[in-house]
Amino acid sequence: MPEISRRSVLTVLGAGAVAAGAAASVHAAAGAGPAPAGRAAGPDNPVRAENRLPGSADWRIGAGDTVGSDDLGRQIAGYASATSVNLGDSIDFHVSTEPAQRFTVAIYRLGYYGGAGARQLTASPTLSGVKQPEPVTDPANGMIHCPWSASWTLHVPGNWTSGAYLAAFTTEDGHRSVTPFVVRDDARRSDFLVVLPFTTYQAYNQWPLDGTTGKSLYYGYGNKSNAGEDQTDGGDVRVDVHGKPVSYGARAKTVSFARPYSGVGLPQRIDLDYEFLQWAERMGYDLSYATSIDLHQGVVTASQHSALVFSGHDEYWSQDMRETVSAAVDRGTHLAYIAANNVYWHVRFEQDPYGRETPIMACWKSDPDPAADKSGPTCLWREVKTNGETAEQSLLGVMYNGIPREEVPLSVSNPQHWFWDGTGVHDGTTIPGIVGGEADGYYPGSPAPRNLVSHTLLSASHYMALGGSNWPRVQHTSLYETNSGAVVFAAATFNWSFGLNRAGYVDARIQRATANLFARISKRA
Repeated sequence: MPEISRRSVLTVLGAGAVAAGAAASVHAAAGAGPAPAGRAAGPDNPVRAENRLPGSADWRIGAGDTVGSDDLGRQIAGYASATSVNLGDSIDFHVSTEPAQRFTVAIYRLGYYGGAGARQLTASPTLSGVKQPEPVTDPANGMIHCPWSASWTLHVPGNWTSGAYLAAFTTEDGHRSVTPFVVRDDARRSDFLVVLPFTTYQAYNQWPLDGTTGKSLYYGYGNKSNAGEDQTDGGDVRVDVHGKPVSYGARAKTVSFARPYSGVGLPQRIDLDYEFLQWAERMGYDLSYATSIDLHQGVVTASQHSALVFSGHDEYWSQDMRETVSAAVDRGTHLAYIAANNVYWHVRFEQDPYGRETPIMACWKSDPDPAADKSGPTCLWREVKTNGETAEQSLLGVMYNGIPREEVPLSVSNPQHWFWDGTGVHDGTTIPGIVGGEADGYYPGSPAPRNLVSHTLLSASHYMALGGSNWPRVQHTSLYETNSGAVVFAAATFNWSFGLNRAGYVDARIQRATANLFARISKRA
């Protein structure tokens, strides 16, 4: 079926949007049914111990009279030398200030912490900031990178808790930006390994949003035409937050991780991950963390964990990522996808030409891929092979089918399934606001997952999609089981994690059903 224009409706998240999750209600909405499940069963674990420590209110932009940096002024911006770092290792931060002035780096771990949302673990001494070199754009593929020297090195103690972290860069005059990274614990055999979607973060990153320079895998500045324009975006020219034209034809085909994220430094849709981890850490699940780059590079050992949890919008996958996860399912490792539109674009990683540790990511989309390898061209997964056998449904059980024009209720199906135990739902029960952002559905003509024992569609939610082909669609939350004993869950909507944690969306039935899932896929199941 033809694709729709998806990218014009995706928002750039500010620090306030993520911070708002820290204050989200943990109680059921009025009339939402039974009380939500309490803290997860099981013994004490590092996440529970960590969240008993006092949180820090000063991590938010605005605290202490700080002001968010921006891509026009570039008052302060920085990036990490890698998307993650293991306990006991080091990570560098590359920071530029305009004008040159002193600054500090504070390190926060995101979590629940009684509602504070984060805890400060350490900070740099006062550092001398300089204006680093201008970003460099590769004329062949549009890749932007920042050849900046390291400003400060963090040596991660061996006793820190694995998690999602932020480095907050603050100038002497009060401007602040941030960058995310993950602290891993590669030796630990936790119940759940949460994989944060840094490949997708970078695909959407159009830093700098300055009206002239920035490029992402979606847009670049100007109205450059392209005869092979991606039907996903229609090839039309749009404008950025400053009213400057951006177009699909002027986009990058390759992106580097050696650059800040646009705005205050928070990737687009990181709020989905944040809402999930707020809930999961409040519940006290036995968690450790990694990134999609770690999954690609073989750092993730799936057999050490009962389940891999993909907490957000995990759209960009390499062949190595997919093979690793498929093999894990065949061995009995469970998967949980908490959002939608996952495993959609096939990407290739290439060695960074400047010798940096983190590889660069290529996705040529509708343009001919000049360096396609044995994994196939970098296009939609459902188009990598002409017979469609690589469509994402063969792993997820469902696949992307549109952007709801407006948020609609989730309509429950198969209420007798163990997933819905204790929720009080019946067939057709509606849960307000849960289908939104993007959605997946089941395609009968597309390949089914291999080695199926059962496949259950847990919802059938009708919605109208944005775009030129805005016919009615059906969203399907999905759960299947294989002969290895693996359970694979796909929430199939961006708003699922809102139902877990975001004020105005929290619903006891979504919380209880997700707790049922995590109880089933834990080591103690």
